[in-house]
Amino acid sequence: MNAEKLAKLQAQVRIGGKGTPRRKAKKVSGKSSGDDRKLSAALQKLNVQPIPGVDEVNMFKDDGKVIHFSHPRVSAAPSANTFAIHGRSAEKELAELIPNIINQLGPDSMAALKKLAESFQAAQGENAGAAAGADDDEIPDLVESFEKADVEDKAEEKKEESA
Repeated sequence: MNAEKLAKLQAQVRIGGKGTPRRKAKKVSGKSSGDDRKLSAALQKLNVQPIPGVDEVNMFKDDGKVIHFSHPRVSAAPSANTFAIHGRSAEKELAELIPNIINQLGPDSMAALKKLAESFQAAQGENAGAAAGADDDEIPDLVESFEKADVEDKAEEKKEESA
């Protein structure tokens, strides 16, 4: 047998036992939605109904970060106190979302917001103090007028020349 033919046969994949046709590639099913089926079956048992018109969902964490869903699919079963939120999420800092979520903040989140504001003001104060201190070290205060200093420099030069 030819080496090229042998290499070609070895490259092909045999799926199955003896007597089955050789296939060049294993077929992979497009979706493995086993988890989705289980989830939707569990939600149907709870009689979950979709809630239309939800633009965004924000979940506030204890560490000051926010889980933000933009245009999610929301379903709820009030009798079971269950809410299901489907969609892409992003974990963002509270400072990024403040203008849009100020009306959604509860008492716990307001405390976190106050802490954030205080830390921001402290950082601004340190930066301003450092900048002012750096400026004071580099530029001396003006004590005399320039004209008097120029006259004194010329007088000193004449004394050195005559000496």
